[in-house]
Amino acid sequence: MGAKENLKQLIKMFSSINVADLDKVINCFHSRSVKKNTNLLSEGEVAKEFYYINTGCIRTYFITKQGHEKTRYIMIEPSIGTALTSFISQKPSFEFVDALEDTELLVMNRNDFFRLVDEVPSWKDFYLKIMEMAYSFQNAKIESLVTLSAKQRYEQLFKMHPKLIRRISNKVLASYLDITQETLSRLKSK
Repeated sequence: MGAKENLKQLIKMFSSINVADLDKVINCFHSRSVKKNTNLLSEGEVAKEFYYINTGCIRTYFITKQGHEKTRYIMIEPSIGTALTSFISQKPSFEFVDALEDTELLVMNRNDFFRLVDEVPSWKDFYLKIMEMAYSFQNAKIESLVTLSAKQRYEQLFKMHPKLIRRISNKVLASYLDITQETLSRLKSK
């Protein structure tokens, strides 16, 4: 099945979109293949693209004043996302978006995204679902950082997303879990 068919299935999982509207939405997405380590957005740029990851993996992260990377979100196929705060506000992003692997994307520009929100009620419902999931995910991540030990965060990630443990470098995993690479290595060896 092709990337657009995969995206159709994902959209239908989260909305009751009709065929005509689904085609209208899908036609606003364009294919893009990017190589590992390709930068899709830099800090200070304004996010103007929304991504569907058909194959591969991208991440959103920021760099602290001390120069440390902090990974906020990892998107592994099949998933959707962008640097949402900048995408919504159209203010410069504090995040970077990079490909962690060779990645096949479908990309929609922001103007088309929000035009569809206005024109297609089921796309607006889909957008609302995206926002609910993003809020819930970020809330759960903050909660785990505040209430769980490094070991518990690692075990939770291993249980919920074992693919990430196998596919993502220790450096990125450690920054995602907010632990040092040394701590991650100890946890992985147990």
